[in-house]
Formats: sequence, C-alpha cells, structure tokens
Amino acid sequence: MNLIKIICTGFLALVFSGLSAQENPLWMRYPAISPDGKTIAFCYKGDIFLVSSEGGRATQLTTHPAYDSRPVWSPDGKTIAFTSARDEGLNLYTVPVSGGTPTRLTYYSGSEIPVCFTPDGKEILYRSNVMPDAEYGQFPSGGQVYKISVDGGRPEQFLTFDAFDINFNKKGDKIIYHDYKGYEDNWRKHHKSSVCRDIWIHDLKSGEFTNLTNKQVEDRNPVFADNDENIYFLSERFGDFNVCKMSLKNPSDIKQITKHSKHPVRFLSSSEDGLLCYFFNGEIYTLQPGKQPKKLAVDIIADNTESPIAKMNWNRGASEMALSPDGKEFAFIVRGDVYVANAEYGTTKRITNTATQERSVEFSPDGRSLVYAGERNGHWNIYVARIKDKDDKSFAYAKEIEEEQITKGTNACFQPSFSPDGKEIAYLENRTEIKVINLKSKKSRTVLPAKYNYSYQDGDQWYQWSPDGRWILAKYFEHGGWQHNDIALVKADGSGEIHNLTNSGYSDQNPKWMMNGKAIIWSTDRQGMRSHGSWGAQYDIYALFLDPEAWDEFRMNKEELALHKEIKELQKRKEAEEKAKAEKKQEKKGDKADKAGISWKDLTNLVLALTYHTLPV
Repeated sequence: MNLIKIICTGFLALVFSGLSAQENPLWMRYPAISPDGKTIAFCYKGDIFLVSSEGGRATQLTTHPAYDSRPVWSPDGKTIAFTSARDEGLNLYTVPVSGGTPTRLTYYSGSEIPVCFTPDGKEILYRSNVMPDAEYGQFPSGGQVYKISVDGGRPEQFLTFDAFDINFNKKGDKIIYHDYKGYEDNWRKHHKSSVCRDIWIHDLKSGEFTNLTNKQVEDRNPVFADNDENIYFLSERFGDFNVCKMSLKNPSDIKQITKHSKHPVRFLSSSEDGLLCYFFNGEIYTLQPGKQPKKLAVDIIADNTESPIAKMNWNRGASEMALSPDGKEFAFIVRGDVYVANAEYGTTKRITNTATQERSVEFSPDGRSLVYAGERNGHWNIYVARIKDKDDKSFAYAKEIEEEQITKGTNACFQPSFSPDGKEIAYLENRTEIKVINLKSKKSRTVLPAKYNYSYQDGDQWYQWSPDGRWILAKYFEHGGWQHNDIALVKADGSGEIHNLTNSGYSDQNPKWMMNGKAIIWSTDRQGMRSHGSWGAQYDIYALFLDPEAWDEFRMNKEELALHKEIKELQKRKEAEEKAKAEKKQEKKGDKADKAGISWKDLTNLVLALTYHTLPV
C-alpha cells in the first residue's frame, strides 16, 4: 500500500482587531511579585507582561510568537528569567525589566523551567530531567534541579530530585520547596493519597531535610515570611486551595489566611516586605498580611501579532486512526476533531468542528457511519455521524454529513464500538462500566458492571465485540485487585453471564479475538519478572482456544493441515447430521458447549504461549 501524506487544511477565526484593548483580561497566569513589591510579572497569551502591584495598565515585556512563561525575578529586581519555546524545546532566557532582546542561557531539547535566582543573584535554579541519580530510590519519573550562571555556561546539578517552587531564606543557607512523589495531575483538585505533595525545608549546610507537613493532602508553593520565622503556602487541608500560614517553630500551628471557594488559589509569591501575590479564577490578587485580599484591575493594551485568519497545514499530530471496512478510507483525530481521508488520493473531509474534543472514532460495519465520543457542554457523550445522501458512497466525497447524539446525560460516556451488525453500540460509562445501547430503541443495558474494573487514566480500559456479536471480551478483576487483571468473556445481552478465561493471579491484559472468534490472544506477565509497584513487568503473548478443533488445527504442521482439510471435505456431507445429533445429545446431558462453538470444559488445557521471550511493558 502506498505511503500517503495527508495534509489537512483548516481555518481558525481569531476574533481580535489589529490593536487589542482588554480591560478585564482573564487567565493572567504565573504571577510573580518583584522583590520590592511594586511590580508583578505574569504570563498572558504566551508573553510576559509587567503591571504595578496596585493594578492598572500592563506593559508587554516579550513579544515573540513562541510561548513565553514562568517569570522569575532576580533579587535586585532588574532581570526576569523565563522559559520559552522560541528555539525548540523549552529553554531558559533572561530579559532586563526595562525591556530588550532576551538572552538564551540553556540549550537543551527538553524542558527547562526556572524556579528562582540564588540570593546573590549570580545563578538561576531551574527544573529539568537530564541526569537522574542512579541511587535515588523514590519516584523515578521526576526531574532534577540545576543551576546556571546568569552569564550562561555549563549547568551544575543542584538537587538530584525534583523540587518545586524553591524559596531561599534571607541568609541563603536554607530552602523550602514542595516535593513530587507521584504522577498525579498538577491541576487535580481535592486529591488525597500517599503521593500528595508536602512542604520540605532543607538545610544547605548540614544537608538535613525536614518534612514540615507530612499529610495526605496537597500542600504546595511555600514562601518564607516574617524574618524566616514563618512560611506562607497553598493548601487544601481546609477544603479548597487557599493561602495558609505555618510557624517554623511549631509546624503543626497552621492557619488558613484566605477564604476563597470553588476555585483553587495558585502561584503564590512574596516580596521582601511580605506582600503576597497569587492567582485566583483567572485574575491576580495581592494580600498584605492582616488585611483582606485585593483583586487587581489590569488593563492590557497590545498589538495583535496573530492574523485574523490562520491557514494551517497538518501532516502530523494525529492521535488515533480507524480504517473503513472496505479499506478505501480512514478516519482520524487531529487537534480534537474527526476527519476522514481517502486512502489512495488523500482527499480529506472534516467531520466535526467543535471547540471541545472528540476521540475514540470507529466506522460502522457498512462504512456509512462513524461513532465517536465528544465532550460538549461539560459532559462526554456518544455521537454518530452518517452519510446523509444514499447516493454518496464515502465520507471523503459526501455532500452532507448528519450527526446524532446517542447518549444523553451527565455521566461520562466514551470509547464507543459498533456491534458487528451495526445495530448497537457498546461504550464505557463513568470510565469502567461497559454498557450497550440499541440504536433503534435507544435503550441501554449494563454488560459488565463497574465494580469489575478500575480506571487510573484515560485509555486504560479495553473491550472488544466477538465476531458474532454475542460476546464482549474485556479485561477485569475478579480477585486480587486492579493491579492483577484477568480476561473476561461477557454475554452481550446483559444477562450478567461472565466467564473468567484466565483466572491466573497474574496480570492479563489487552485481549483480542483471532481466528474468527475461535480463539483469543492477550499479554500476560505469568512467565516474566513481576512488576515493582505498578511498572516494570515483563510480558509474553498467549492464546486461548475456545474451539477444540481450532486448537488442533493451529498446532498442525503444513502437511497435517492439508490432510486434515481433505478428510473434512470427505466428511462434509456427514457433518450436518452428526452435528444435529450432537446438539440433541448435549441438550439431554446439559450445556457443555455454547451454541457458537465455545467449549467451557477444560479451557485451561487449550492455552498456548505464542512468545517465549518476555518483553518489558
């Protein structure tokens, strides 16, 4: 098949005039107050701006089309360090507060995020993942902290682990920071677990580390205060993220300072005289201890550097793909929208055009419908797009496409899949419950209850219709918890009939049908090294034959299979009579075999390892 380069052209309308004046701009992120407390730097639409700590008109400091973010002040208040994507990756730059051309300090292809200047102003600390410490035994997926001269040069490792929002005391011999113990989303709210972030203090002279919070609640973003006797930090221990105060003499003495609700407080910083600055619900606030928070009125007047209409060519970035039944076209997702392209000529048609994302696209068996999940009006639901004109034969050349919303409700519904006859759609509800909806009656039924699965992140569930549409193959856990999945064969009619096909006590996953429903394959770590925690296991591919005859044929060599086919051809006339007699006999003795040919007896004897070299997953 020829390699096809698909170029999708879209037009994005930008509703701005040549000169943009915004009196109430929102999402002024990463605000950082200057050491003298007079100016606040912040990120807005990918550029760095400055505004008085009293509010007013903001001044644009950077104007590059690339994304600039995370401003950090030098101790003398004359320089700002920031990260920028202007030269591939995210590298470290500095720029005078008075303006000018930024100076590039780092040349790494990954990400480098500035944290703070050293107290003498000669070096900048930043986070990156360059040289993990082989002896570091905690969470392995984080980065490290490095320091580099403000004049550039060779970076040095400052800490062998990831430390966020580092803040020096006045003497410069201690730092406070919050840690990183697990890969929970940084923006997740009300997270409570053993990997919640804690506030630490580190004595740079003695090397001692002290956990100041040590609680299963999110504590972040500490800053020294009151001559280093207290710290302010952000915490959810009283509900929503708010500013809290802790005495370093008595770390258990923690008081809530702000009383914001519904939305989290983010990005706390402090001036030398103790004026606090933070972000809440898209806007910037200041707080003088002992007084009420003050929301800043910020005006942004800046030239619009973007064209009102942008022509964009995409030849990469597709997140998923589905081939049509006839192989003549394929659907794919780019930038959260559904497209269909002709497989030979590359002619492409846009199916959805929404501000929110679509995903999990799949063709119907007749190729005239597409099913996908869409997040609209704040909820995930299932949608079907159909070719409207019966004379149109493909999506790529269809004159009109009509869309129908299939599920309607507040429960998240996604990862849909057409039944083999195209009359029903299976999908996940609330992440783990497998349900089936009839497209004609719009009635849905539960096939596999939610209690049999656990979802940690998007895309970690798997199921598949059987070729005859009577069964659904899925991963699930019956014993041993979510880290030790088995493979289930579930009746698609909603009767609740579930067969554990593996029941191994190991981790079995990613099951798929093969040989037209006569067997399944899956991956398992039963022969490899087991995982430490939840990663690092070694897997092999196994097959389970649901039909004893298919098992026998699979194990035959080429000569044996040829002879076997000849014998089957000779017995073809007798086969129908023998099959009818066998079915009557089974009805008298009890259901030993499914009508579709599945033999439930001694399935464990029909298991075969397809690979003999364990592979890490």
